[in-house]
Amino acid sequence: MTDKRIISQTWLIAGAVVLLVALDQALKLYIRTHFALGEAHEILPFFQLCFVENNGMAFGIQWLPKWCLTAFRIIMVGILGWYIHTLLKRQARASYLTMITLITAGALGNIIDCVFYGKLFGYETWFYGKVVDMLYFPLIHNAAGETLFFRPVFNLADSYITVAVFAIILFFRKDLNESLS
Repeated sequence: MTDKRIISQTWLIAGAVVLLVALDQALKLYIRTHFALGEAHEILPFFQLCFVENNGMAFGIQWLPKWCLTAFRIIMVGILGWYIHTLLKRQARASYLTMITLITAGALGNIIDCVFYGKLFGYETWFYGKVVDMLYFPLIHNAAGETLFFRPVFNLADSYITVAVFAIILFFRKDLNESLS
């Protein structure tokens, strides 16, 4: 592959990451500035926008100090950038590159919250911000109306990562294995 082609594909991927992060951040900032913490609005019977802040990893898990988690995310995005560059040089399939691009954009979206939101919204210092979550799909309820399935509240960045990881597991294992050999 020529350097010119790698450069043009790099710009395409960078543009996709910027667009995906912008969508994620626009929704997060809207929710953060227009909803009270815990406020929810039903969009459909099975879908709500609900303002929740997540201080940890997926499902609010916290097993590392916050600054370590933020630093880990930043390091991982650097590794993903290097990985994308390697995939471009190896002429990886565009669909697999799309999955890695989604993971990168998702990670960057959540990094922005962690690095800047605490300071921007005045509740914490740099690198200690909370991730804004808002997408809630309470699909199955018991007789008392309590949600039995699907309780997690998440954001677009989480969606990018989740969809891409499942797609890699289901459809791109060969691409992953070949890229790591």
